[in-house]
Amino acid sequence: MTRAPRDSKNGFVAAYGDLVMEHFQNPRNAGELPDPDGEASKSNPVCGDRMRVMIRVEDGRIAEVRWQTRGCPPAIATSSFASEMVTGWTLDQVDALTREAIAEGIGGLPRDKVHCSVLAADVLRAAVADFRTKARTPGDQGSP
Repeated sequence: MTRAPRDSKNGFVAAYGDLVMEHFQNPRNAGELPDPDGEASKSNPVCGDRMRVMIRVEDGRIAEVRWQTRGCPPAIATSSFASEMVTGWTLDQVDALTREAIAEGIGGLPRDKVHCSVLAADVLRAAVADFRTKARTPGDQGSP
């Protein structure tokens, strides 16, 4: 059973910040990206969250990100937030992305949900690594 966040007026503290709830309720960039330049999937074996990220790269920068996530509200929110965060970034910037940057950028996460930001950072870096591998493979359609 899921318990809705409660406010301090009723003696309870809301579990998630406004930006987490905004990205959970109105996710951006969700869905499949046809013929991605790079993609990766990761999962957390402890909680069961699963995340797939697909990227399009143009001129060494992230031009588009799409994602598919199955998990808790913060997993969905961090997928959405991170997809907006890295659009326009260089590949090296994505390689340097940390869970802390995602967690801070989205306004913080409860301690037991920080793993969601780890998953988002890990899968984005893995998608960039996949792109780089494909770019070195002769005959690939991906942008260098």
